[in-house]
Amino acid sequence: MIPIKRPHEIEKMRQAGETAAWILQNLVEMIAPGVTTGEVDHRASQLMSEAGVKSAFLGYKKFPGHICIGLNEEVVHGIGGSRPISYGDIVKMDVGIIRDGWIGDNATSVAVGIIAPETERLLAVTERILRGAVELARPGHRVGDISNFVETEAVKNGFSVVREFVGHGVGRRLHEDPQIPNFGKRGVGPKLKAGMTLAIEPMINLGTEKVRILPDKWTAVTADGQPSAHFEHTVLVTDHQPEVLTWPPKTLSK
Repeated sequence: MIPIKRPHEIEKMRQAGETAAWILQNLVEMIAPGVTTGEVDHRASQLMSEAGVKSAFLGYKKFPGHICIGLNEEVVHGIGGSRPISYGDIVKMDVGIIRDGWIGDNATSVAVGIIAPETERLLAVTERILRGAVELARPGHRVGDISNFVETEAVKNGFSVVREFVGHGVGRRLHEDPQIPNFGKRGVGPKLKAGMTLAIEPMINLGTEKVRILPDKWTAVTADGQPSAHFEHTVLVTDHQPEVLTWPPKTLSK
């Protein structure tokens, strides 16, 4: 069963999404050469404490970080540590929080200074794909419509999509139905209805679609060492225009 949120639950989801976006935006602003991924994770912990929320990731299946953070070839589920960020890197950050029992989930990829032109294009295309995928989160469309759009646009631009990890429903639990792969056929899968809340997250690679898991048993990296991009929004399906719940606010409402 795909949960359909009621109006008071949707408002809770808005608040959770707002908080997740506020934290992610603050982390983006601290990204600079010399900052370690562990320092970013620690700052995320501080921001969550300030906002009165908890990490949705810390302790989830024994995950050891407050956020997921990775560089360059690291696709998803990276763990903050002693690795410093360098000029020319791309930094992937995924922030999920629990506010009043409800989860907000979002991610972005940040260029540090000037990066290789093809990597810059990878980030721009992946972000554009996310925007297009969000527009398909409307009643009557199916999950496969979103999946197919992501794959088609990625391949058309000469990139590949990660198949091992997918988007998902989100609400009281971090991973709810439906699963939202970044590949598939139009017109298949569950039909979208107003009140569904979805974490749509294209993960696009510059080279091969294949990934491997590092010895930490969490961090996924591209099998060929080429860069990967990751963007994510929590989206509410409404009777009209899809509502992105994770746009960063100017000031955080308490």
